[in-house]
Amino acid sequence: MPAHPILEYLWIIPLLPLLGSAINGLLGAKWPNRIVNIAAIGSTGLSFLCALEAVREFFDSGQVLFRKEFFAWITAGNFRAGFDLQMDQLTVVMVLVVTGVGWLIHIYATGYMAHEGGYYRFFSYLNLFMFFMLILVLAANYVLLFVGWEGVGLSSYLLIGFYFLKKSAADAGKKAFIVNRIGDFGFMLGMFFLFRTFGTLDFQTLFAKAGLWPAEAMGQFGTFTIACLLLFMGATGKSAQLPLYVWLPDAMEGPTPVSALIHAATMVTAGVYVVARSHILFTYAPTAMLVVAIVGCATAFFAATIGLVQTDIKRVLAYSTVSQLGYMFLACGVGAFGAGIFHLMTHAFFKALLFLAAGSVIHAIGGEQDMTKMGGLSKKIRWTYGTMLVATLAIAGAPGFSGFFSKDAILVAVAGKYWLYGFGLLSALLTSFYMFRLIFLTFFGKPRYDEHKVHAHESPRSMFIPLVILALLSIVGGWLAAPEFWGHANYFEDFLNPVFASPTQSVKTIPVDTAPRVGKFLFAFGEAMGRASMEILWTYAAIAVGTALIGFLIAYWLYIRQPRKADDLAKSLRPAYTTLLNKYYVDELYAAVVVRPLVWLSTNVLWKAADVAGIDGTVNGIAHGAAAIGDGVRHSQSGNTRSYAVWVVVGAIVLLAIIFFWPSGAKTPVGLVR
Repeated sequence: MPAHPILEYLWIIPLLPLLGSAINGLLGAKWPNRIVNIAAIGSTGLSFLCALEAVREFFDSGQVLFRKEFFAWITAGNFRAGFDLQMDQLTVVMVLVVTGVGWLIHIYATGYMAHEGGYYRFFSYLNLFMFFMLILVLAANYVLLFVGWEGVGLSSYLLIGFYFLKKSAADAGKKAFIVNRIGDFGFMLGMFFLFRTFGTLDFQTLFAKAGLWPAEAMGQFGTFTIACLLLFMGATGKSAQLPLYVWLPDAMEGPTPVSALIHAATMVTAGVYVVARSHILFTYAPTAMLVVAIVGCATAFFAATIGLVQTDIKRVLAYSTVSQLGYMFLACGVGAFGAGIFHLMTHAFFKALLFLAAGSVIHAIGGEQDMTKMGGLSKKIRWTYGTMLVATLAIAGAPGFSGFFSKDAILVAVAGKYWLYGFGLLSALLTSFYMFRLIFLTFFGKPRYDEHKVHAHESPRSMFIPLVILALLSIVGGWLAAPEFWGHANYFEDFLNPVFASPTQSVKTIPVDTAPRVGKFLFAFGEAMGRASMEILWTYAAIAVGTALIGFLIAYWLYIRQPRKADDLAKSLRPAYTTLLNKYYVDELYAAVVVRPLVWLSTNVLWKAADVAGIDGTVNGIAHGAAAIGDGVRHSQSGNTRSYAVWVVVGAIVLLAIIFFWPSGAKTPVGLVR
């Protein structure tokens, strides 16, 4: 028996959710909800346990990259794409997030979806989603990764459009599918380009070959830059970055557990994971890195501004997700891949909690999602309020909560870039404001719903227990980095260092000559690595906390102390407010510039002109012509003997005329003489 059974059979981890999906999909229609739950939760729970055991074995083996080739999937000449799985430090983080948070969301969904139709179908799709995401993060080559990549896109289409009889849900599912296809086209081109250049798509081999090449200069569009920009195009689709973010807010049409799974543990983190996994390629392409940082920073600020005025509780959280993903890409764009993955992990905890708590609120007041019709719920759904407050403090970066450590790591990493740091801080302020606005509108003040018709009540145990667990993770999830503030190691970053190789990519590395003036005098170089001192970490942390505190105070003043001021402010800034409320009219712009021209082109040129008039017209014209000729010949066959006799006489006369009156110098037609 092998020393590490789960590592040797790593395929068990994704296989279990796939089996759960197949069982419920094929047999669940005839089963009660209790049996469906056993298949769905049992398969994902076992997958989580197997993941924990695999991680334990990984640590026992010395934290050395484990890679297993199970079978050859595609073989053509020297090219081989196999069902090859691997586990390293980055995989450990992703697998635990996907299986752990995913399992809690499955448990929550048993309560949330208990009275919905298509119960078995929902859990079949949910299990399928986890299967594809696990394939994505465990894959040892780009080809197998792309299978998981496309699979989560398919699963998102099925889950977002789960209420398929509702037009808005069906449209949202199609929108997610189509927008992701645009990004995936770039991802495929990137894979083809890498294969053409290096002759392989296996991570180990490709990265080893790439490491022998010289790095490109800033502004140079060479092999690495082109490949990385194409891969990043795919990442902007999956992880909802500018300009391909438009599908994610509409994804709120799916059930709330779907929103939590997509936004926290699975699909949207795929793009960040791919950039981090391909870090060797990106570090050799500084131009591509700059693009990643700019897009991430712009997305973080852009989405945060939209979230300021939204009234749908789930849409506020959706734009929050887009903004936080921008933070992750910002970290990756400056080479702080460890900080980006750290924020990915903590974000999975508090964003899953925020969505599930929002679902609990919606469940408590009969399906209402408009925050302006809530209020006064803090004493009626105490567990939901307490856990959601914890998640809000975490995402705002309150000291001691997980988001404080991960967000601070990102801000410290970009501190040398004035404009990136400035927009990062401003985005943090906006995040604090719109999240506490959500808390105040939802849980404080007088109830703005009809208390005679709606009896607010706490969610069942199956729903609030996952909330409590995620709340604990939202508090302690970032403490792996806490010792750094007391001069010790950042354990999370040190754990990921073997994957990201160079200590110069550490989030603690800030060149003195590019540091902001506010902290220059505090820098102290201890060793050759040039790490920032504890003082500078505390300085930047204090700046970040102070910024978040300003956001909280503004929200408190506008929605608790002077609630009428918010309406007055909206009226006085009507053009800006309307623009933000309508999301900068981006959807309308897409419709005018892309959708309507394509619809007109496909309708009038491809359909009416090319298909109907061209292809169908030619085929139908030939058919009509043949029919007309046939009809004419048909009428000559009348069945009348006199008519036939007349034609015989006419034919004889014609033949005699040709024979006797043909010119003497001309050649007699063949067939008239022997």
